[in-house]
Parts: sequence; C-alpha cells; structure tokens
Amino acid sequence: MTSVSTAVAPIRRVCTFVVAGRSFAVDAAAVQEVFRGTMTTPVPRGPAAIRGLLNLRGRIVPAIDMRRRLGFDPSAVEGIHVVLSAGGETYSLIVDAMADVIDVPVMTIEKPSAGVEGGQRECIDGVYAAHGGLVHLLSIEAIFSGLGETATERKLR
Repeated sequence: MTSVSTAVAPIRRVCTFVVAGRSFAVDAAAVQEVFRGTMTTPVPRGPAAIRGLLNLRGRIVPAIDMRRRLGFDPSAVEGIHVVLSAGGETYSLIVDAMADVIDVPVMTIEKPSAGVEGGQRECIDGVYAAHGGLVHLLSIEAIFSGLGETATERKLR
C-alpha cells in the first residue's frame, strides 16, 4: 500500500482592493467590514493621510486615505471603507474599489523591488503575481505606524 502525502502548502488569505489603478491587499482576518463611502469629519492639522474621523455605530474611527498614504494624488470621490482591526485599534482604509478575497500560497510571495517609492515602500510587505497583474501585500502595522509623517512629508521639511 502506498501512502499519499496530504501536506498542504501554507496560504495567506488576503482582501484585495484597488488604489490609483494598482492592486493592494491586507490580511483578510483583520477586515471587520466593508461599505461604500460615508462622510468623514475632517481633522484640522492632522496627518495628511487621515481624511477624517468616521462615526462607526458610535465608535470614532480614523479614516485613512490610502491614495495619500501610498503617495498617490488624492481623489475627490469618497471611496469605499475597509474597516480593519489590529493591535486593539480600529481604522478605516479608504480605497477606490474592492476586488476579492483570495488565497495566496506563501511560497509565491516575493519581497518588494527596490523601485517602490515613498509611502508604498514603508507599507508593502510583499508582492504576489496574480493573473491580473501584481498584488502588493500591505503590512497593516506599517500603514498605521507611519501616519504621523510619511517619507514624502519628511522630504518637504
């Protein structure tokens, strides 16, 4: 009798979305909910990447404009909110469009190239070659931790 190995390659389940025409993803386990735009309350003199505060059923949540956070031109459109929870904190990422939840084999994730610029370099944890093009896997902790001052803002000082 022959034994068949049932070892399964580890996968990483991610939620994919589009920002400025490029595909990005975060760990799906951190995503609490997704909903179409709602008005945010601006934060005077707050970090440029914070579009404002969002009242999420009585809980005040910072709304991060992912276009600005990743170094792209801002959009006038409110966008789609991807609500994440990590490290006991809740944030909303404002993205252009939602894509899908996919399973990515861990062994196919590559390190980001040296050509990645600004806020993207700070946030990108890896890159996955999908059928529709590259998906940039983001580190949630890096998105949150770099809110005070992005690389672009540091250069302007």
